[in-house]
Amino acid sequence: MTAPAARRFAPSAARNRDPILDVLRRHLPCSGLALEIASGTGEHAVHFAQHLGSDLIFQPSDTNAESRASIDAWVLEANLPNLRNALELDVLADTWPVESASAVVCINMIHIAPWEAAIGLIEGAARILLPFGLLILYGPYRRNGAHTAPSNEAFDLDLRARNPLWGVRDLETVAALAASHGFSAPIIEQMPANNLMLIFKVA
Repeated sequence: MTAPAARRFAPSAARNRDPILDVLRRHLPCSGLALEIASGTGEHAVHFAQHLGSDLIFQPSDTNAESRASIDAWVLEANLPNLRNALELDVLADTWPVESASAVVCINMIHIAPWEAAIGLIEGAARILLPFGLLILYGPYRRNGAHTAPSNEAFDLDLRARNPLWGVRDLETVAALAASHGFSAPIIEQMPANNLMLIFKVA
């Protein structure tokens, strides 16, 4: 059993969880399995499972052991029938520990990881998503080769200073990668703080 002390808190999760939830309500199916990639603290998974009905199962995952401990502590406290303990999942692995899913949700990952992680994410989602399944991404994006706000440009510079392999991605490049793996063009939802949600459907 994971101790409550293992729970971690992310201020951004408290700020963005309700706007993200509003979009998920409009797009996610009422039942099935939603796999969350790079679940971080686990706060998002708990919030979504609490509000989206018990027939939609949330499966959080993360590569980081401390993050998985935090997720499991949140799961233990929430005690929800539709929320599972965290899986260790590396998007670059040829095989994921989930065989099939109705949706794959990834929040704030592809800009804080090498581009290979975005490739692995989309390739893996294409492998496991059921027909008409959804790949849902949240974060900042460049559009038409330009940042959408000065704050995003500053954020991009900061990311690249921390790691040259990180950075805000071009929406068009992500969409082209998804299309090459059988996904439709994305539905684009404008979010607070100059973020976007991209909803790709298995074509």
